[in-house]
Amino acid sequence: MKFLGAILLTALVVGLPTRVLACATCFSGEIDSPMADGMNWAILTLGAVVTTVLGAFLTFLIYAIRRSEALTAAAEQNNSPSA
Repeated sequence: MKFLGAILLTALVVGLPTRVLACATCFSGEIDSPMADGMNWAILTLGAVVTTVLGAFLTFLIYAIRRSEALTAAAEQNNSPSA
């Protein structure tokens, strides 16, 4: 029974016109519409925000690793016997 339902659903999706499956922006077919421009700017802004946050996180991790290595080296230098 599940197999028949899957076949029926697949046939229904394949048989639908592409305009039915399109989002609200793509439905009109106008590339230069204000809605498409707004969507493009929203995607660009989201990408910029995500890139900035990930860059800041990576910068902090690099800082923490370097700081840890410096503290470890200083501790080893203080603990080494003097000649």
